[in-house]
Amino acid sequence: MQTTSQFGRRDWLKTAALGSAAAVIAHTRATAEPVGTPAKKVRGVVFMVSDGMSPGVLTLAEAYSKLTRQRGTKWWEIFNDRTSSRGLMDTASANSMVTDSAAASSSWGGGERVNNGSINVTPAGKPLNPIAEILKKKGALIGLVSTATITHATPAGFAACVPKRGEEDDIALQYLNRVDVILGGGSGHFSALERADKQDLSGAFASAGYRVLAARNALLASRDEKLLGTFTLGHLPFSLDRDNNPELAAKIPTLAEMTTAALTRFLASDKPFLLQIEGARIDHAAHLNDIGGLLGDQLAFDDAVATVVALIGKRDDILLVVTSDHGNSNPGLNGMGGSYSESNKAFASITRCKASHERILGEWNSQKGTSATEIIALIQKHLGFALKPEEADALLEIVSKHPVIEWNEQLNKPEGLLGQFAGNHTGIGWTGTTHTSDPTIISAVGPQSDRFSGMVKNSDVFGHLVEMLG
Repeated sequence: MQTTSQFGRRDWLKTAALGSAAAVIAHTRATAEPVGTPAKKVRGVVFMVSDGMSPGVLTLAEAYSKLTRQRGTKWWEIFNDRTSSRGLMDTASANSMVTDSAAASSSWGGGERVNNGSINVTPAGKPLNPIAEILKKKGALIGLVSTATITHATPAGFAACVPKRGEEDDIALQYLNRVDVILGGGSGHFSALERADKQDLSGAFASAGYRVLAARNALLASRDEKLLGTFTLGHLPFSLDRDNNPELAAKIPTLAEMTTAALTRFLASDKPFLLQIEGARIDHAAHLNDIGGLLGDQLAFDDAVATVVALIGKRDDILLVVTSDHGNSNPGLNGMGGSYSESNKAFASITRCKASHERILGEWNSQKGTSATEIIALIQKHLGFALKPEEADALLEIVSKHPVIEWNEQLNKPEGLLGQFAGNHTGIGWTGTTHTSDPTIISAVGPQSDRFSGMVKNSDVFGHLVEMLG
Protein backbone atom coordinates (compact mmCIF):
# COMPACT_ATOMS: atom_id res chain seq x y z
CA MET A 1 0.00 0.00 0.00
CA GLN A 2 1.29 3.46 -0.87
CA THR A 3 1.38 5.92 1.99
CA THR A 4 0.36 9.54 1.78
CA SER A 5 3.04 12.12 1.18
CA GLN A 6 1.72 14.39 3.91
CA PHE A 7 3.78 14.56 7.03
CA GLY A 8 1.25 16.12 9.40
CA ARG A 9 -0.47 14.67 12.42
CA ARG A 10 -3.38 16.49 14.05
CA ASP A 11 -1.94 16.88 17.48
CA TRP A 12 1.53 17.90 16.41
CA LEU A 13 1.42 20.25 13.43
CA LYS A 14 -1.15 22.44 15.17
CA THR A 15 0.89 22.73 18.39
CA ALA A 16 4.49 22.21 17.31
CA ALA A 17 5.69 25.58 18.53
CA LEU A 18 3.86 25.31 21.85
CA GLY A 19 5.01 21.71 22.26
CA SER A 20 8.63 22.66 21.70
CA ALA A 21 8.39 25.49 24.20
CA ALA A 22 6.74 23.24 26.76
CA ALA A 23 9.46 20.64 26.32
CA VAL A 24 12.15 23.26 26.91
CA ILE A 25 10.38 24.58 30.01
CA ALA A 26 9.89 21.07 31.43
CA HIS A 27 13.51 20.23 30.73
CA THR A 28 14.84 23.35 32.43
CA ARG A 29 12.67 22.74 35.46
CA ALA A 30 13.83 19.14 35.71
CA THR A 31 17.51 20.06 35.48
CA ALA A 32 17.43 23.39 37.30
CA GLU A 33 18.91 25.12 34.25
CA PRO A 34 18.06 28.77 33.56
CA VAL A 35 14.76 29.39 31.80
CA GLY A 36 15.32 29.63 28.05
CA THR A 37 18.22 27.15 27.91
CA PRO A 38 17.77 25.10 24.70
CA ALA A 39 17.02 21.41 25.07
CA LYS A 40 20.05 19.20 24.49
CA LYS A 41 20.32 17.81 20.98
CA VAL A 42 19.28 14.20 20.40
CA ARG A 43 21.27 12.38 17.71
CA GLY A 44 19.78 8.97 18.30
CA VAL A 45 16.89 7.28 20.08
CA VAL A 46 16.84 3.68 21.30
CA PHE A 47 13.19 2.77 21.88
CA MET A 48 12.87 -0.51 23.79
CA VAL A 49 9.60 -2.41 24.13
CA SER A 50 8.93 -5.26 26.54
CA ASP A 51 5.85 -6.36 24.65
CA GLY A 52 2.88 -7.31 26.80
CA MET A 53 4.65 -6.50 30.08
CA SER A 54 2.14 -5.83 32.84
CA PRO A 55 3.42 -3.35 35.45
CA GLY A 56 3.84 -6.04 38.12
CA VAL A 57 6.34 -7.92 35.96
CA LEU A 58 9.01 -5.33 36.75
CA THR A 59 8.89 -6.36 40.41
CA LEU A 60 8.76 -10.09 39.62
CA ALA A 61 11.75 -9.81 37.28
CA GLU A 62 13.79 -7.90 39.88
CA ALA A 63 13.14 -10.59 42.48
CA TYR A 64 13.78 -13.42 40.03
CA SER A 65 17.04 -11.89 38.82
CA LYS A 66 18.30 -11.63 42.40
CA LEU A 67 17.21 -15.20 43.04
CA THR A 68 18.83 -16.72 39.95
CA ARG A 69 21.66 -14.31 39.07
CA GLN A 70 22.47 -12.68 42.41
CA ARG A 71 21.98 -9.22 40.93
CA GLY A 72 19.12 -6.89 40.20
CA THR A 73 17.80 -5.76 36.84
CA LYS A 74 18.99 -2.78 34.85
CA TRP A 75 15.45 -1.47 34.28
CA TRP A 76 14.79 -1.49 38.03
CA GLU A 77 18.05 0.41 38.48
CA ILE A 78 17.00 2.99 35.89
CA PHE A 79 13.56 3.33 37.43
CA ASN A 80 15.07 3.99 40.84
CA ASP A 81 17.56 6.55 39.49
CA ARG A 82 16.32 10.02 40.44
CA THR A 83 17.95 11.50 37.32
CA SER A 84 15.86 9.35 34.97
CA SER A 85 12.37 10.21 33.81
CA ARG A 86 9.56 7.94 34.94
CA GLY A 87 5.98 7.80 33.85
CA LEU A 88 2.97 5.77 32.78
CA MET A 89 1.77 5.16 29.23
CA ASP A 90 -1.91 5.51 28.32
CA THR A 91 -2.23 2.59 25.88
CA ALA A 92 -5.77 2.68 24.41
CA SER A 93 -6.44 2.18 20.70
CA ALA A 94 -9.01 4.02 18.58
CA ASN A 95 -11.70 1.43 19.10
CA SER A 96 -10.91 -0.13 22.47
CA MET A 97 -9.64 0.60 25.96
CA VAL A 98 -7.58 -2.57 25.43
CA THR A 99 -5.09 -2.25 22.60
CA ASP A 100 -3.32 -4.84 20.54
CA SER A 101 0.32 -4.50 19.48
CA ALA A 102 -0.55 -3.26 16.00
CA ALA A 103 -2.55 -0.26 17.21
CA ALA A 104 -0.10 0.41 20.04
CA SER A 105 2.96 0.55 17.79
CA SER A 106 1.07 2.51 15.16
CA SER A 107 0.32 5.17 17.76
CA TRP A 108 4.08 5.53 18.32
CA GLY A 109 5.08 5.18 14.68
CA GLY A 110 2.18 6.94 12.98
CA GLY A 111 1.00 9.54 15.47
CA GLU A 112 -2.67 8.59 15.59
CA ARG A 113 -4.69 5.97 17.39
CA VAL A 114 -5.93 3.35 14.96
CA ASN A 115 -8.23 0.35 15.35
CA ASN A 116 -6.83 -2.87 16.72
CA GLY A 117 -5.37 -5.01 13.96
CA SER A 118 -4.32 -2.12 11.71
CA ILE A 119 -0.80 -0.92 11.02
CA ASN A 120 -0.80 2.86 10.41
CA VAL A 121 -4.23 2.99 8.77
CA THR A 122 -6.82 5.21 10.46
CA PRO A 123 -10.38 4.09 11.22
CA ALA A 124 -11.45 6.13 8.18
CA GLY A 125 -9.04 4.17 5.98
CA LYS A 126 -6.42 6.90 5.62
CA PRO A 127 -2.84 5.57 5.46
CA LEU A 128 -0.29 7.26 7.72
CA ASN A 129 3.36 7.78 6.87
CA PRO A 130 5.34 5.57 9.24
CA ILE A 131 8.06 7.37 11.16
CA ALA A 132 10.81 5.36 9.45
CA GLU A 133 9.77 6.75 6.07
CA ILE A 134 9.71 10.30 7.42
CA LEU A 135 13.08 10.11 9.16
CA LYS A 136 14.70 8.28 6.25
CA LYS A 137 14.05 11.33 4.08
CA LYS A 138 15.99 13.34 6.68
CA GLY A 139 18.99 11.01 6.35
CA ALA A 140 18.42 9.03 9.53
CA LEU A 141 19.37 5.41 10.06
CA ILE A 142 16.54 3.06 11.07
CA GLY A 143 16.83 -0.25 12.91
CA LEU A 144 14.33 -2.90 13.97
CA VAL A 145 15.21 -5.76 16.34
CA SER A 146 12.71 -8.29 17.69
CA THR A 147 12.40 -11.79 19.09
CA ALA A 148 9.19 -12.22 17.06
CA THR A 149 9.01 -12.33 13.30
CA ILE A 150 10.59 -9.02 12.34
CA THR A 151 7.47 -8.26 10.32
CA HIS A 152 5.27 -8.64 13.41
CA ALA A 153 3.05 -5.83 14.66
CA THR A 154 5.43 -3.95 16.96
CA PRO A 155 8.37 -3.48 14.57
CA ALA A 156 5.97 -2.95 11.67
CA GLY A 157 4.33 0.00 13.42
CA PHE A 158 7.52 2.03 12.98
CA ALA A 159 8.14 1.22 9.33
CA ALA A 160 5.09 -0.05 7.44
CA CYS A 161 1.50 0.68 6.52
CA VAL A 162 -1.03 -2.13 5.93
CA PRO A 163 -4.75 -2.46 6.70
CA LYS A 164 -4.24 -5.77 8.53
CA ARG A 165 -1.31 -6.75 10.71
CA GLY A 166 -1.25 -10.25 9.24
CA GLU A 167 -0.03 -8.94 5.87
CA GLU A 168 3.56 -9.68 6.84
CA ASP A 169 4.75 -10.42 3.29
CA ASP A 170 3.78 -6.86 2.33
CA ILE A 171 5.37 -5.47 5.48
CA ALA A 172 8.66 -7.17 4.61
CA LEU A 173 8.62 -5.57 1.17
CA GLN A 174 8.17 -2.09 2.70
CA TYR A 175 11.34 -2.49 4.79
CA LEU A 176 13.56 -2.57 1.70
CA ASN A 177 15.75 0.59 1.65
CA ARG A 178 13.66 2.03 4.49
CA VAL A 179 15.16 0.06 7.40
CA ASP A 180 18.94 -0.32 7.59
CA VAL A 181 19.28 -3.04 10.22
CA ILE A 182 16.61 -5.75 10.45
CA LEU A 183 17.14 -8.57 12.98
CA GLY A 184 14.75 -11.17 14.35
CA GLY A 185 12.68 -14.14 13.20
CA GLY A 186 10.47 -14.58 10.16
CA SER A 187 12.72 -15.75 7.33
CA GLY A 188 9.67 -17.08 5.51
CA HIS A 189 8.44 -13.57 4.71
CA PHE A 190 11.62 -12.91 2.72
CA SER A 191 11.89 -16.31 1.01
CA ALA A 192 10.72 -17.19 -2.50
CA LEU A 193 9.82 -20.64 -1.18
CA GLU A 194 7.51 -19.30 1.52
CA ARG A 195 6.08 -16.03 0.17
CA ALA A 196 2.70 -16.20 -1.55
CA ASP A 197 4.03 -14.18 -4.50
CA LYS A 198 7.20 -16.36 -4.71
CA GLN A 199 9.34 -13.21 -4.76
CA ASP A 200 12.95 -13.67 -3.67
CA LEU A 201 12.93 -10.77 -1.24
CA SER A 202 16.17 -11.88 0.44
CA GLY A 203 17.83 -11.60 -2.96
CA ALA A 204 16.40 -8.14 -3.44
CA PHE A 205 17.83 -7.05 -0.09
CA ALA A 206 21.22 -8.51 -1.00
CA SER A 207 21.19 -6.64 -4.31
CA ALA A 208 20.42 -3.43 -2.39
CA GLY A 209 23.57 -3.83 -0.29
CA TYR A 210 22.28 -5.69 2.76
CA ARG A 211 24.22 -8.56 4.28
CA VAL A 212 21.66 -11.37 4.53
CA LEU A 213 22.20 -13.54 7.62
CA ALA A 214 20.58 -16.69 8.97
CA ALA A 215 22.80 -17.78 11.88
CA ARG A 216 24.26 -16.35 15.07
CA ASN A 217 27.92 -16.84 14.13
CA ALA A 218 27.38 -14.94 10.88
CA LEU A 219 25.86 -12.03 12.80
CA LEU A 220 28.70 -11.91 15.31
CA ALA A 221 31.29 -11.97 12.53
CA SER A 222 29.64 -9.46 10.19
CA ARG A 223 31.01 -5.95 9.77
CA ASP A 224 28.53 -4.86 7.10
CA GLU A 225 26.63 -1.63 7.66
CA LYS A 226 23.24 -2.88 6.44
CA LEU A 227 21.84 -6.16 7.76
CA LEU A 228 18.89 -8.45 7.16
CA GLY A 229 19.12 -11.21 9.75
CA THR A 230 16.27 -13.68 10.15
CA PHE A 231 17.25 -16.65 12.30
CA THR A 232 14.07 -18.75 12.33
CA LEU A 233 11.11 -19.32 10.04
CA GLY A 234 8.72 -17.93 12.66
CA HIS A 235 9.32 -16.34 16.05
CA LEU A 236 12.61 -16.89 17.86
CA PRO A 237 12.31 -19.53 20.60
CA PHE A 238 11.62 -18.56 24.19
CA SER A 239 14.85 -17.81 26.05
CA LEU A 240 13.98 -20.63 28.47
CA ASP A 241 13.96 -23.12 25.58
CA ARG A 242 17.00 -21.61 23.87
CA ASP A 243 19.08 -21.65 27.04
CA ASN A 244 18.25 -25.31 27.69
CA ASN A 245 19.10 -26.42 24.15
CA PRO A 246 22.79 -26.08 23.10
CA GLU A 247 21.89 -26.45 19.42
CA LEU A 248 19.44 -23.54 19.54
CA ALA A 249 21.86 -21.44 21.60
CA ALA A 250 24.59 -21.94 18.99
CA LYS A 251 22.37 -20.95 16.06
CA ILE A 252 20.14 -18.19 17.41
CA PRO A 253 21.48 -14.91 18.84
CA THR A 254 20.20 -13.43 22.07
CA LEU A 255 18.32 -10.16 22.07
CA ALA A 256 21.39 -8.54 23.65
CA GLU A 257 23.60 -9.78 20.82
CA MET A 258 21.22 -8.46 18.17
CA THR A 259 21.04 -5.18 20.08
CA THR A 260 24.83 -4.90 20.08
CA ALA A 261 24.99 -5.57 16.34
CA ALA A 262 22.48 -2.83 15.56
CA LEU A 263 23.53 -0.15 18.02
CA THR A 264 27.29 -0.37 17.43
CA ARG A 265 26.69 0.27 13.74
CA PHE A 266 24.59 3.33 14.44
CA LEU A 267 26.94 4.73 17.05
CA ALA A 268 29.84 4.42 14.61
CA SER A 269 28.04 6.75 12.18
CA ASP A 270 27.46 10.46 12.62
CA LYS A 271 23.90 10.20 11.26
CA PRO A 272 20.78 10.52 13.41
CA PHE A 273 19.08 7.20 14.11
CA LEU A 274 16.01 5.51 15.52
CA LEU A 275 16.39 1.95 16.79
CA GLN A 276 13.41 -0.02 18.05
CA ILE A 277 14.20 -3.13 20.12
CA GLU A 278 11.39 -5.50 21.10
CA GLY A 279 11.31 -8.33 23.60
CA ALA A 280 8.28 -9.85 21.92
CA ARG A 281 7.90 -13.16 23.66
CA ILE A 282 7.09 -11.72 27.06
CA ASP A 283 3.66 -11.13 25.56
CA HIS A 284 3.45 -14.64 24.13
CA ALA A 285 4.35 -16.18 27.49
CA ALA A 286 1.66 -14.11 29.21
CA HIS A 287 -0.94 -15.36 26.73
CA LEU A 288 0.16 -18.89 27.72
CA ASN A 289 0.11 -18.10 31.47
CA ASP A 290 3.72 -19.26 31.47
CA ILE A 291 5.68 -17.59 34.26
CA GLY A 292 8.93 -19.44 33.54
CA GLY A 293 8.86 -18.44 29.89
CA LEU A 294 7.85 -14.88 30.74
CA LEU A 295 10.59 -14.25 33.30
CA GLY A 296 13.21 -15.88 31.09
CA ASP A 297 12.42 -13.48 28.27
CA GLN A 298 12.02 -10.50 30.60
CA LEU A 299 15.55 -11.06 31.89
CA ALA A 300 16.81 -11.47 28.31
CA PHE A 301 15.17 -8.13 27.53
CA ASP A 302 16.79 -6.61 30.59
CA ASP A 303 20.17 -7.86 29.38
CA ALA A 304 19.52 -5.92 26.18
CA VAL A 305 18.70 -2.81 28.25
CA ALA A 306 22.00 -3.24 30.10
CA THR A 307 23.78 -3.61 26.76
CA VAL A 308 22.36 -0.31 25.52
CA VAL A 309 23.31 1.49 28.74
CA ALA A 310 26.87 0.16 28.50
CA LEU A 311 27.23 1.11 24.82
CA ILE A 312 25.93 4.65 25.12
CA GLY A 313 28.04 5.16 28.27
CA LYS A 314 28.28 8.79 29.24
CA ARG A 315 27.28 10.13 25.83
CA ASP A 316 24.90 13.07 26.06
CA ASP A 317 23.31 12.81 22.62
CA ILE A 318 21.55 9.41 22.83
CA LEU A 319 18.09 9.00 24.39
CA LEU A 320 17.03 5.62 25.78
CA VAL A 321 13.30 4.95 26.27
CA VAL A 322 12.14 1.69 27.90
CA THR A 323 8.46 0.82 28.02
CA SER A 324 5.71 -1.64 27.05
CA ASP A 325 2.85 -1.39 24.58
CA HIS A 326 0.22 -2.96 26.86
CA GLY A 327 -0.21 -5.32 29.77
CA ASN A 328 -1.15 -8.97 29.37
CA SER A 329 -2.94 -11.21 31.89
CA ASN A 330 -1.43 -9.26 34.83
CA PRO A 331 0.64 -11.96 36.55
CA GLY A 332 1.26 -11.45 40.25
CA LEU A 333 2.60 -13.35 43.24
CA ASN A 334 -0.20 -14.30 45.62
CA GLY A 335 0.32 -14.84 49.33
CA MET A 336 0.99 -18.53 50.06
CA GLY A 337 0.74 -20.32 53.39
CA GLY A 338 -0.14 -19.08 56.86
CA SER A 339 0.72 -15.39 57.20
CA TYR A 340 2.05 -15.75 53.61
CA SER A 341 5.13 -17.49 55.01
CA GLU A 342 5.38 -19.84 52.01
CA SER A 343 5.32 -17.11 49.35
CA ASN A 344 9.09 -16.88 48.85
CA LYS A 345 9.45 -20.65 48.68
CA ALA A 346 6.66 -20.87 46.12
CA PHE A 347 8.23 -18.12 44.00
CA ALA A 348 11.60 -19.90 44.14
CA SER A 349 10.00 -23.01 42.63
CA ILE A 350 9.84 -21.16 39.29
CA THR A 351 13.54 -21.97 38.97
CA ARG A 352 12.55 -25.60 38.35
CA CYS A 353 10.96 -24.65 35.01
CA LYS A 354 13.09 -26.05 32.18
CA ALA A 355 10.76 -25.55 29.20
CA SER A 356 8.12 -23.11 28.02
CA HIS A 357 4.45 -23.99 28.02
CA GLU A 358 4.65 -23.67 24.23
CA ARG A 359 7.15 -26.51 24.09
CA ILE A 360 5.24 -28.61 26.62
CA LEU A 361 1.92 -28.23 24.81
CA GLY A 362 3.69 -28.93 21.51
CA GLU A 363 5.14 -32.19 22.85
CA TRP A 364 1.79 -33.08 24.34
CA ASN A 365 -0.07 -32.49 21.06
CA SER A 366 2.47 -34.62 19.19
CA GLN A 367 1.85 -37.57 21.53
CA LYS A 368 -1.49 -38.84 20.31
CA GLY A 369 -3.38 -40.85 22.85
CA THR A 370 -1.49 -39.35 25.76
CA SER A 371 -2.67 -40.73 29.11
CA ALA A 372 -3.03 -38.93 32.42
CA THR A 373 0.09 -40.73 33.65
CA GLU A 374 2.09 -39.46 30.67
CA ILE A 375 0.87 -35.90 31.17
CA ILE A 376 1.89 -36.02 34.81
CA ALA A 377 5.36 -37.23 33.79
CA LEU A 378 5.66 -34.51 31.13
CA ILE A 379 4.81 -31.72 33.57
CA GLN A 380 7.10 -33.15 36.25
CA LYS A 381 9.99 -33.28 33.77
CA HIS A 382 9.63 -29.74 32.42
CA LEU A 383 8.04 -27.75 35.25
CA GLY A 384 9.23 -29.64 38.31
CA PHE A 385 5.91 -30.36 40.03
CA ALA A 386 3.43 -33.22 40.06
CA LEU A 387 -0.09 -32.73 38.79
CA LYS A 388 -2.88 -34.18 40.88
CA PRO A 389 -4.76 -36.98 39.06
CA GLU A 390 -7.87 -34.81 38.77
CA GLU A 391 -5.78 -31.98 37.28
CA ALA A 392 -4.34 -34.32 34.66
CA ASP A 393 -7.85 -35.58 33.87
CA ALA A 394 -9.07 -31.99 33.44
CA LEU A 395 -6.26 -31.22 31.00
CA LEU A 396 -7.08 -34.34 29.00
CA GLU A 397 -10.72 -33.32 28.86
CA ILE A 398 -10.12 -29.75 27.77
CA VAL A 399 -7.69 -30.76 25.04
CA SER A 400 -10.35 -33.14 23.77
CA LYS A 401 -12.78 -30.17 23.63
CA HIS A 402 -14.89 -31.57 26.44
CA PRO A 403 -16.30 -29.10 28.97
CA VAL A 404 -14.70 -28.76 32.39
CA ILE A 405 -15.81 -26.73 35.39
CA GLU A 406 -14.11 -23.34 34.98
CA TRP A 407 -16.07 -20.20 35.71
CA ASN A 408 -13.47 -17.82 34.24
CA GLU A 409 -14.05 -18.37 30.53
CA GLN A 410 -10.69 -16.78 29.66
CA LEU A 411 -8.97 -19.58 31.55
CA ASN A 412 -11.18 -22.31 30.09
CA LYS A 413 -8.45 -23.62 27.79
CA PRO A 414 -5.32 -25.78 28.17
CA GLU A 415 -2.99 -22.84 28.82
CA GLY A 416 -5.41 -21.36 31.36
CA LEU A 417 -5.73 -24.58 33.33
CA LEU A 418 -2.01 -25.31 33.19
CA GLY A 419 -1.25 -21.79 34.41
CA GLN A 420 -3.58 -22.27 37.36
CA PHE A 421 -2.17 -25.67 38.26
CA ALA A 422 1.36 -24.27 38.10
CA GLY A 423 0.23 -21.31 40.19
CA ASN A 424 -0.74 -23.66 43.00
CA HIS A 425 3.00 -24.33 43.33
CA THR A 426 4.60 -21.04 42.21
CA GLY A 427 2.07 -18.67 43.75
CA ILE A 428 1.62 -16.84 40.43
CA GLY A 429 -1.96 -15.93 39.52
CA TRP A 430 -3.32 -14.58 36.23
CA THR A 431 -6.41 -12.50 35.44
CA GLY A 432 -6.92 -14.21 32.09
CA THR A 433 -5.04 -14.93 28.86
CA THR A 434 -5.48 -11.62 27.02
CA HIS A 435 -4.23 -8.03 26.95
CA THR A 436 -5.28 -5.59 29.67
CA SER A 437 -6.03 -1.87 29.77
CA ASP A 438 -3.55 -0.95 32.51
CA PRO A 439 -1.18 1.93 31.85
CA THR A 440 2.33 0.64 31.26
CA ILE A 441 5.59 1.76 32.83
CA ILE A 442 7.86 4.08 30.85
CA SER A 443 11.40 5.13 31.76
CA ALA A 444 13.79 7.39 29.86
CA VAL A 445 17.45 8.36 30.21
CA GLY A 446 19.35 10.95 28.21
CA PRO A 447 18.69 14.27 26.47
CA GLN A 448 15.08 15.47 26.55
CA SER A 449 14.07 12.43 28.60
CA ASP A 450 11.64 14.62 30.55
CA ARG A 451 9.25 14.35 27.59
CA PHE A 452 8.43 10.87 28.93
CA SER A 453 7.64 11.71 32.55
CA GLY A 454 4.17 11.73 34.06
CA MET A 455 1.24 10.36 32.08
CA VAL A 456 2.18 9.87 28.41
CA LYS A 457 -0.46 9.30 25.76
CA ASN A 458 0.83 6.66 23.35
CA SER A 459 0.08 8.69 20.22
CA ASP A 460 2.13 11.63 21.57
CA VAL A 461 5.33 9.56 21.32
CA PHE A 462 5.40 10.06 17.55
CA GLY A 463 5.54 13.83 17.90
CA HIS A 464 8.34 13.66 20.45
CA LEU A 465 10.44 11.41 18.20
CA VAL A 466 9.88 13.49 15.09
CA GLU A 467 10.66 16.75 16.87
CA MET A 468 13.86 15.35 18.33
CA LEU A 469 15.14 13.58 15.23
CA GLY A 470 13.38 15.18 12.26
